[in-house]
Amino acid sequence: MRSRSSVSAMSDLKANVPGGDDPVEIEWQFDALDLRPVERWLATLPTLAIETRDGGTVTALARPPRRLVDSYVDCDDWRIARAGFVVRTRRRGRQDAVTLKDSRPAEGSGLRQRLEVTEVLPPSGLAGLGGDGPVGRRLRAIIGSRRLREVLQVRTRRRPFALRVGGVDVAEIALDDTMIVVGTGQHPMRLRRVEVEVHPKWLDALEPIVEQLRTSCGLQPALLSKFEAGLLALGEEIPGMPDLGPTDVSAESTMGDLAFAVLRRQLAVVRAKEPGTRLGEDPEELHDMRVATRRLRAALSMFEAVLPVRAQAFREELGWLARLLGTVRDLDVQLEGLAGLSSAEVHTTPDGHDPLVELAALLERERDAARTDMLNGLDSVRWDRLAKGLTAMAQQGPARRSLATRVPAEIGLPELVLRRHHKVRKAAKRAKDSGVVTDFHALRIRCKRLRYALEFSSDVYGGKTSRFVRELAVLQDELGEMQDAEVASLQLADLATGDAHLPAATVFMMGGVTEQHRRRVRQLLKRLPDDLPRTQGRAWRELRDLMERRRDEAEAARPPARATLRAVPQPPHENENQPVPAAHPALAPGLTSLASGLTSLTPAPQSGQGE
Repeated sequence: MRSRSSVSAMSDLKANVPGGDDPVEIEWQFDALDLRPVERWLATLPTLAIETRDGGTVTALARPPRRLVDSYVDCDDWRIARAGFVVRTRRRGRQDAVTLKDSRPAEGSGLRQRLEVTEVLPPSGLAGLGGDGPVGRRLRAIIGSRRLREVLQVRTRRRPFALRVGGVDVAEIALDDTMIVVGTGQHPMRLRRVEVEVHPKWLDALEPIVEQLRTSCGLQPALLSKFEAGLLALGEEIPGMPDLGPTDVSAESTMGDLAFAVLRRQLAVVRAKEPGTRLGEDPEELHDMRVATRRLRAALSMFEAVLPVRAQAFREELGWLARLLGTVRDLDVQLEGLAGLSSAEVHTTPDGHDPLVELAALLERERDAARTDMLNGLDSVRWDRLAKGLTAMAQQGPARRSLATRVPAEIGLPELVLRRHHKVRKAAKRAKDSGVVTDFHALRIRCKRLRYALEFSSDVYGGKTSRFVRELAVLQDELGEMQDAEVASLQLADLATGDAHLPAATVFMMGGVTEQHRRRVRQLLKRLPDDLPRTQGRAWRELRDLMERRRDEAEAARPPARATLRAVPQPPHENENQPVPAAHPALAPGLTSLASGLTSLTPAPQSGQGE
C-alpha cells in the first residue's frame, strides 16, 4: 500500500485497521517543560534492567536527529477538519510526503490510537495527488474539487530513540522541540513534546515502562495535538454546524414549533453524516444520511400546511439526493449479503476462477460507479444550493402571522396521523388480496410514512407512540427485507444479461444467488399476511383514543373566538332634518332582519384593537 521510502523509519509499528489494510498509529504524547530529564532517563535505561512481560530487557538506541517542516492544509470551509481528519505535508530531505490522520481525541493517559496513512507527494504537489492511494482516495472523497490552502506550519527538531527488546525495535521515543509559526512579526509558539509510538503487540508490555518514564521525568499527558495547539495559538476555531434553531418539543408545542423542530433535527443529521458518506469507509454513515433524507422528505410532506411554499421544491430536490444515496446503499446491502456466503458453497471452475470473487468484483465496480455519481452530486452546485436553502428555511422558523402554525400540535396532529393510518389499512387490504410484490412495496412506503409521523409526534405525547411504532417496525422490517431481496434479484438479473462479459460459471452462480433471493421473497409473501393485523391492533386503538382525547381536551381549553362587528360610521347629511329615503320594497325584509341582529350585538370598542 505504501512504499517504505514514503513513511517514517517506524512504519513497522503501525497496526492495521480491523478488516482493512490501513495502519493505525498507537502512541502516547506528553508535554514536557524540559527534555533533558528524558535524555538522562534513556541513558540509564539499560542499567535499570526493566523486564517486560515477555521476558526481554528493554534498551534504547539513539537515532540521528531530524528536522521536520510540516504544513497542515484544509479548505476555506475547514471541510477536512469538520470531517474528523487532519492532512499535512512533511518535508524530509529530498522527498515530501502527505499524511492523513483522524482527529480522535487522546485518552486521559495521553494515549492516542488513530488512523494514519501516508503517500509520497508528487512533484506537482497536492494538486497532482491521484485518487488511487490511501491518502488521495480519501482526500478527493472529502473535498471534491475544492482547493486546499495552508492553515498552519509547524517546524520540529526531533531526536528519536528506538526501544529494543531482544534486538527487535518495538517502539520509538521522539523528543520534539517544536515551533509553531504564528505570524509575521510575532514570536512563534514553542512546544516540547515526548511521543512514544509503540507496536500494537507490545502495547500492554510497554505500558508500565511508559508510565515510569512519565512519572520519573515529570511529564504531563498532552490532550491537544500539535495541530490543535497550533490553531489555538493562531486564534483559529474550526466552525461547527450552524445553529438551526430550537428543537425542543412538548405537549404545549404548536404545529409550527413541531414542524420546524423535526426539520432541524433531520437536517442536522444529514449534514453531520455527509463527511462519513463521502469517505465511504463505514456503510452505516451513508445509511444514516439516507434515512435522515427520507425523514426530512416525509416531514416536508406531512407539515406542508405550516411550511413555506418553497419547502415542496426542496422536497423534490431531496428526492434526487435520495436516489443517489439509495443506489450506493442497495449495492452495499448486496455486497454484505454476498460476504455471508461461504466459499465452500461455490465450486471453483477448472481454470481456478472463483465465481464468488468474480461476482464480488463486479458488484464492487458497480458500487464504485454509483459512488462516483453520488460524489459528483454532493460536489455539485445543486446540492450546495439545496443545503443552503434548507438551512436558511430552518433558521427562519415558522411564520408569525400564519394561523396554521399557531394551532396546538395536540389539535393538528390527530388528523394527519389518522389520514396516514387510513392509507396503511387500504394498502394492507390491497396487498393481502393481490399477494403481489409491488402492492407490498406500496404498503411498506405507507407504513414508513405513518411510522415517521408517529416518531415526529412522540414528544408531544410523552413517548406514548412508541408501543405502536414497535408494532409497525416489525412489519416494516419484513417488508424491507422482501424489498431488498426483490431489488437484489432484479439487479443481478440485469448484470448477468448485460455487457459485463462474465464467465459462464459466474453467470451460473449469479443465477443461483438470484434464485435464493426470489425464494426468500416467496417465503415473505406467504408469511406477511399474518402480520398485517399489527396495523390495527390494540396498540393502535389505545394510541388513537389517546390522541383523540387529548385533542378534545385541548380544543375545550382554547379560549372562544370573539366575533365582533364594527359599526360603520355614516356620512353626515347636509340637512339632518331631511328624511332618509325609503328602502326598496324588495329589500325591506332583509334590512329589518339585519337591524334586529345588529341591536343584539355588543358594539366593538372603537380603539385599542387591530384590524
